[in-house]
Amino acid sequence: MKICGYRIEQYVMKLSRPVADANLPGGVDLMPASLLYLDTDEGISGLSLGWGGPAVGTLFRALEGRHPGDVVALWSVMNDWVHKGGNEGEANLALSSLDIALWDLKAKIAGQPLWRLLGAREGRVKVYASGLDYSLSDEELFSFYQRMAQRGITAGKLKVGLDLAADLRRLNIMREALSAATSQPELMIDANEYWSPKQAVRYIRQIEERIALSCVEEPARRWDYDGLSLVSRQVRADVATGENLNSVADFYPLITQGAVDVVNVSQIHSGITGCRQVANLARLYGLPVSMTNSTANFMGHLAAALPNHTTLEHLDCGREQCLLFSHHIDGGDLVLGNEPGLGIEVDVARLRELQAHPPEGKARFPFPRRAGAGRYLVPPAADEVSWSLD
Repeated sequence: MKICGYRIEQYVMKLSRPVADANLPGGVDLMPASLLYLDTDEGISGLSLGWGGPAVGTLFRALEGRHPGDVVALWSVMNDWVHKGGNEGEANLALSSLDIALWDLKAKIAGQPLWRLLGAREGRVKVYASGLDYSLSDEELFSFYQRMAQRGITAGKLKVGLDLAADLRRLNIMREALSAATSQPELMIDANEYWSPKQAVRYIRQIEERIALSCVEEPARRWDYDGLSLVSRQVRADVATGENLNSVADFYPLITQGAVDVVNVSQIHSGITGCRQVANLARLYGLPVSMTNSTANFMGHLAAALPNHTTLEHLDCGREQCLLFSHHIDGGDLVLGNEPGLGIEVDVARLRELQAHPPEGKARFPFPRRAGAGRYLVPPAADEVSWSLD
């Protein structure tokens, strides 16, 4: 069997609710999406839910004619291929997408769900609710976390960073909603790199005077191991970071310098192969990892196989509009199916409909860093923000 081609399908979807953080507090409800198919000469194709662009075509040349089962070796070939320019930006997204498609393909050839091929004992992963919720009203916020609690989820992560009084109020709303599932909900916050380290310490300490936090995510810049170490030493909650880094090399200074307590792992850490490398490095230093959100929770396959994994981020904002799959949330866990590979099929008719009739709404991708971040706190204006895909 040989890899013989690839196909990319791009479309735009309207989410079931807006998503927002401190850098884009007005929120967006449109999201671009891409499907990558990696084809073989025997008619079996691997699927990746990620990004597709010109870099995919360039990097595909490193795979063409190769056997698709040699996933880890092919990852090394691709990583060597981008050596001079660096495994960053479009090159990283292309490498990540191709690696994921290779793993889906390998598991389909083996006739196994990917979680089993990766060595998981069972296809279950504990999840936490993540609203990406800065633009939600108090009522919408309560409704979202109440719905998550009804599925047995006992932990939630709130977007914060611009208005302490509002954040405290909303944390209490999230706690009340999750209390339907447990008497002691686990509360987390995420500032998405908006603060400077000292801003983070002041802000988090004021929250911790009133509310117990288990974790604070991205309280400072992703690469600032000195600043993140300062935050970790001066607050009670664990510091989590890493979701926007590219590869295991980027994590080395954070982990060795004690700048992170919980390592956020992601599909953009050079695909499943690269993400597993990051998790293994974290395990070497006795650190837990937490998988960030992914469309249809497909990275749950890897999360289930990582011995130091804690909880997976569950977003639930309607990104799976042309995807068919059986895995679901039950009793606070993601329950993965037994279908081969990722267990995801594409509803082609729905895909063509989205491509022919793109929805209208507010969009801005990728998310920017808000003006004034790291210098001052400015609560969002009532009409902030309106963007277009252009």
